[in-house]
Amino acid sequence: MARAMLEYTKTVLQKVSFDAKLFARELKKAISRLLPNEIEELKIWLQYFVLDKPELQTSLMYLKA
Repeated sequence: MARAMLEYTKTVLQKVSFDAKLFARELKKAISRLLPNEIEELKIWLQYFVLDKPELQTSLMYLKA
């Protein structure tokens, strides 16, 4: 079940990636809901996902906090 939440989070982030503010809001929600090991997996996934999306790269700062 926990794995499903991580996959759902990735799906939501992909769908809202057209808007940087919405993306950041959904990322903050995800960080508050996911388990620590899932957050680590999300970090790795996000680094590749935002590689060609400079407008979303500022959202990575929420993962460093």
